[in-house]
Amino acid sequence: MAKSLEENGPRAPAAEGSLSGTRESLAPGPDAAATDELSSLGSDSETNGFAERRIDKFGFIVGSQGAEGIRLRCQKGIPPSLRGRAWQYLSGGKVKLQQNPGKFDELDMSPGDPKWLDVIERDLHRQFPFHEMFVSRGGHGQQDLFRVLKAYTLYRPEEGYCQAQAPIAAVLLMHMPAEQAFWCLVQICEKYLPGYYSEKLEAIQLDGEILFSLLQKVSPVAHKHLSQQKIDPLLYMTEWFMCAFSRTLPWSSVLRVWDMFFCEGVKIIFRVGLVLLKHALGSPEKVKGCQGQYETIERLRSLSPKVMQEAFLVQEVVELPVTERQIEREHLIQLRRWQETRGELQCPSPPRLHGAKAILEAEPGPRPSLQPSPSIRLPPDAPLSGSKGKSKTSKQVQKEPRKPGKESGQQDRPPAPSQAKAAAATGDASPPQDVPPKDLAPQDSAHHRSRESLTSQESEDTYL
Repeated sequence: MAKSLEENGPRAPAAEGSLSGTRESLAPGPDAAATDELSSLGSDSETNGFAERRIDKFGFIVGSQGAEGIRLRCQKGIPPSLRGRAWQYLSGGKVKLQQNPGKFDELDMSPGDPKWLDVIERDLHRQFPFHEMFVSRGGHGQQDLFRVLKAYTLYRPEEGYCQAQAPIAAVLLMHMPAEQAFWCLVQICEKYLPGYYSEKLEAIQLDGEILFSLLQKVSPVAHKHLSQQKIDPLLYMTEWFMCAFSRTLPWSSVLRVWDMFFCEGVKIIFRVGLVLLKHALGSPEKVKGCQGQYETIERLRSLSPKVMQEAFLVQEVVELPVTERQIEREHLIQLRRWQETRGELQCPSPPRLHGAKAILEAEPGPRPSLQPSPSIRLPPDAPLSGSKGKSKTSKQVQKEPRKPGKESGQQDRPPAPSQAKAAAATGDASPPQDVPPKDLAPQDSAHHRSRESLTSQESEDTYL
């Protein structure tokens, strides 16, 4: 039976027991123009000109910025032309694809479990119905969405399908093909949000308690109000976290949140949730209008557009000092309480990895080669047309005219009479010295031209 919902990167650890941390600002400084120009480089042609940039063992560009530059770039927003590729590399989906060639095609060709196929088909038209990819029933967008979700039910049959996976997969399909979207979905479900989509939804319940505990330190007023109203965190945070705010925030804010989420991990999801709760219920004036559970839930469902605005929300998220260390400490506390009151977890989930660097450390991919990669590749023993015979004759002909010149004084001497008579008798006559032989033409042969084309194209075809 399908599980349903309601309708439609790392900083330095803070001190124990506190929420103190480094407050970062996105406001442009005096050197913001130069810094932004360098940090926005991402395409192959742009990075070719910087010799000091190289790739470290985690796949990050090192040099003047390194991993910190990647994090700041994701906070500023990944350029739309690079967003799909960046998400694949940050999540480790690219490495998964390289490690499992042909796996998605194999799953795509399999028939699938009938109990999940019918549920998936019913959910296809509910995902972004006004987007051009999913507006038409049976269109290419809905077909790819069906393929990705069906493949995941075959890849993880113990989890099957959860409705919250559909909007996640739909956002990925807007930025990459179906196969790449599938492996990014796998990474989200297994590394970023493990256990969220299992049958018992135990992981999301634990994270709800973690969010509520962190809220006490971020906004005591909001925490006190929710405690007095006895509102369970699952009533307002389930859709936020399981759909990664793709059904809650404006589209521009969703993309900015996902950029940071892929880079820094689930702490971004916690920060966004804390910011929304703080600005919705964080003052006595705002709490006065929410005297009951219904009014409070409606307030959290109809958030202020100013709070969800892209620039404001990102600035608040960046400045909120909640680290992965605090999240993991709260996770251990809540897990201990769960075991004391409810027993062991029925569906234990693997450890959560916080951000791109942690994922690449756990699953390092093949290191990219920085050697020149010419566009023309020939086997080592392949003969080039017109290069063997002509090159030998041209070398011999080039050496022959130089032989008389090596012996000093022989060019101006007249031939001996005996030598002249022997030459006349045999009929041999040397060619004039100022007329080039025909065999000298292969200097401009196909072999020479191909070598020049290889060297001239190295800079164009070589990329980091």
